[in-house]
Amino acid sequence: MASEMQRYVTNEDDEEMDVKEEDDEDEDEDDEDKNGTMPAMAGFDGAHGSSSSNMFQHHQQYQEPPTPCGGSRRCRPLEEKERTKLRERQRRAITAKILAGLRRHGNYNLRVRADINDVIAALAREAGWVVLPDGTTFPSKSHSQVTGATGGTPTTMVTSSSSHIPTQHTPPASLKGTPSGFQNTANHSACQMKSVFIPTSSPYDSSSTARSQTSAMVADGQDTQNDPFLVGSGDSIDKQVIDIHTKLQERDFAGTPYIPVYVMLPLGVINMKSELVDADGLVKQLRVLKSTNVDGVMVDCWWGIVEANAPQDYNWNGYKRLFQVVREHKLKIKVVMSFHECGGNIGDDVCIPLPHWVSEIGRSNPDIYFTDRAGRRNPECLSWGIDKERVLKGRTAVEVYFDYMRSFRVEFDEFFEDGIISMVEVGLGPCGELRYPSNPVKHGWRYPGVGEFQCYDQYLLKGLRKAAEARGHSFWARGPDNAGSYNSQPQETGFFCDGGDYDGYYGRFFLNWYSQVLVDHADRVLSLAKLAFDGTCIAAKLSGIHWWYKTSSHAAELTAGFYNPSNRDGYVAIAAMLKKHGAALNFKCAEMSMLEQAVDFSEALGDPEGLAWQVLNAAWDVSLPVCSENALLCHDRGGYNCLLEKAKLLNDPDGKHIFAFTYLRLGPLLIDGQNFMEFERFVKRMHGEAVLESTVVRESRQSSLCA
Repeated sequence: MASEMQRYVTNEDDEEMDVKEEDDEDEDEDDEDKNGTMPAMAGFDGAHGSSSSNMFQHHQQYQEPPTPCGGSRRCRPLEEKERTKLRERQRRAITAKILAGLRRHGNYNLRVRADINDVIAALAREAGWVVLPDGTTFPSKSHSQVTGATGGTPTTMVTSSSSHIPTQHTPPASLKGTPSGFQNTANHSACQMKSVFIPTSSPYDSSSTARSQTSAMVADGQDTQNDPFLVGSGDSIDKQVIDIHTKLQERDFAGTPYIPVYVMLPLGVINMKSELVDADGLVKQLRVLKSTNVDGVMVDCWWGIVEANAPQDYNWNGYKRLFQVVREHKLKIKVVMSFHECGGNIGDDVCIPLPHWVSEIGRSNPDIYFTDRAGRRNPECLSWGIDKERVLKGRTAVEVYFDYMRSFRVEFDEFFEDGIISMVEVGLGPCGELRYPSNPVKHGWRYPGVGEFQCYDQYLLKGLRKAAEARGHSFWARGPDNAGSYNSQPQETGFFCDGGDYDGYYGRFFLNWYSQVLVDHADRVLSLAKLAFDGTCIAAKLSGIHWWYKTSSHAAELTAGFYNPSNRDGYVAIAAMLKKHGAALNFKCAEMSMLEQAVDFSEALGDPEGLAWQVLNAAWDVSLPVCSENALLCHDRGGYNCLLEKAKLLNDPDGKHIFAFTYLRLGPLLIDGQNFMEFERFVKRMHGEAVLESTVVRESRQSSLCA
């Protein structure tokens, strides 16, 4: 056998495979054929005692009759044995050449007698994954997260085919064949495995429970030799190799459609005096951002800043300076007409209220705000009940929005003509989203409460009375009295429970009216936005209310204005309205599957994936462009892969993909070290480019840009 290996691996003694066990198998087969019996049979004699002899004699009665070859089993033809040996030699020779190439040209730290497990583990680490001693593989986190999991103490780990897993700092003598890079904790960071920790679930690993149990066991230093999960039979080892190979598969997005990527600017980039904050710092960040070839930035144009002091007294000075800086970096701008309050919601780090003159009107007429059943007002945005009511210094709310958008279009005409402003997203409700403010934290709402209907200001109640009278049931001019409170669950209420009033005659009437008010508001505002921004793409944002999606009533969606129970599609009407105005849909629930244990979907019967699929299909059925943005901070490869999978559907027969993507958000954390490199990689893949650039080049370029 040694001479055969020499023919394939020329004088490369240090690159032989560890094939002792396989050679022994061949020798056993030869001995078996020569002796004519199984090795286990040959070991029996009279010295084993009468009971053993009787058992052996009893066993012999059921043996097959001897074959011509003298054995107790079928004799393998000589030609088949030779073919088997030849295939095995060829396989070993090919494997030896692969290992030699990896050691010579790939700088892989493989031991001399490495096996296929070592090769797969090395390739996994090269791709930025973590490989635990038992073969469990998952995307790596930042060094700080890994170290923090065990109090910052690095732990030596060895990945090999052996089932012995040491946990002490000094490797035992039995590991003398282990590469020095694994034995030395100082060099251990090269493998991105400073300690053993229990990883969070990954969208690419469905066996998170088994993985966590194994990781915890290794961290505790328990004996693993007798653990069937780590040792197992030959079949289980093969299965682990297959599972590892599957986890290593990362979809190649090279050649896929080009999706523009925008980055949200900080909320407070313009202060309340309409001045650009920290222009020098922004220039440095934009310079680094431009190096990733992003397409542009997104910025909120706050109504509470620009028209803060008096009606139709607009101050665009800060935004003019900002847009000039962005144009100098050859980036495009996605603008948001933000007619809502900033502050009090998740991610809000500044406070920008509605204009002062609007707040003064609200003090004397609080019905301009959305109101719940208890009479609590929400000054986050204006009620849709005043869309046609001249209560804002002689103007209706819709006229106020139109005047603001028209002023912006005139003031920034050159940016529109040059194509710098590529899209205008029109705010239609709280957080700029088309929905009722049904779940305000300031009023005590906590996930996963169903929320409350927001139709109790005098203007919306007047519209409800008209609708009830037109239907011929004036006593229906009221909101539901059995819908619970903000933090109720569906089954605790008479309105949302299975078979509840939501599906009765009154319930269907009320929900039809409530959801139609939402659609009519968007219809009015977008019709004027289309007039103001003629020739420019406009968009509307839709939030994903995913909790209680698996119940019959879809209670949380109902209070938010989406009439989408299990027997009705509530997003078709919204998609048709957007299609009428040629507006794009910006849906920000696309990556909700990235949420970890902090949100329990099962307890709230939520289904972010199902909701996203329904909304996107409603839009695509009418050929509506769909944009997306991440609702959660994302800096790791696993999260980016989730976003990519949602943006570019796999094996879709029509090649569906999102129209544009907006990343949340520009800041020091994004452009820091590993985070920046992962983001740059994400942008390339969104653009459909191959990811080939080396880490060293990217690090050096980032350092020069930040200098």
